[in-house]
Amino acid sequence: MEMTATEMTTSEWDIMRIIWTLGKASSNDVIKAIQQEKDWTESTIKTLLRRLVTKDALATDRDGRRFIYTPKIDERKAMSETAEDLFSRMCNMRKGSVITELIESSPLSKADIMAMQELLAEKMKTAPDMVECNCMPGMENGSDCCKMD
Repeated sequence: MEMTATEMTTSEWDIMRIIWTLGKASSNDVIKAIQQEKDWTESTIKTLLRRLVTKDALATDRDGRRFIYTPKIDERKAMSETAEDLFSRMCNMRKGSVITELIESSPLSKADIMAMQELLAEKMKTAPDMVECNCMPGMENGSDCCKMD
């Protein structure tokens, strides 16, 4: 059974990002790439690779004496799963401001911005004046838990 991205640790994400970028990689490729940014030992990196294979996030193929790792989970799907998991734990009334802050602080292409503008224009047609609080059952909108900062 394929793992979900929410089961990956931060360190495993670092490994996966390298393999997603390269498409496939040997342990030496991963070690070389990760050690440019992090002070990790070879054994730590190989342990993380083995863990990702055990979790079914990576496939391995033998190429002589070395293993070649390929991703078994899609990067975009992993990113979406992780974002959805995080947002599912947030107050509905605060999600909009968090998304706004993310947009403000993230590098975006003109194509990304245009796609968002089109999506927002469509959502605007059916958007409520205010979203319902989902913090605690029975709490009214505007209760102390949902007062906007």
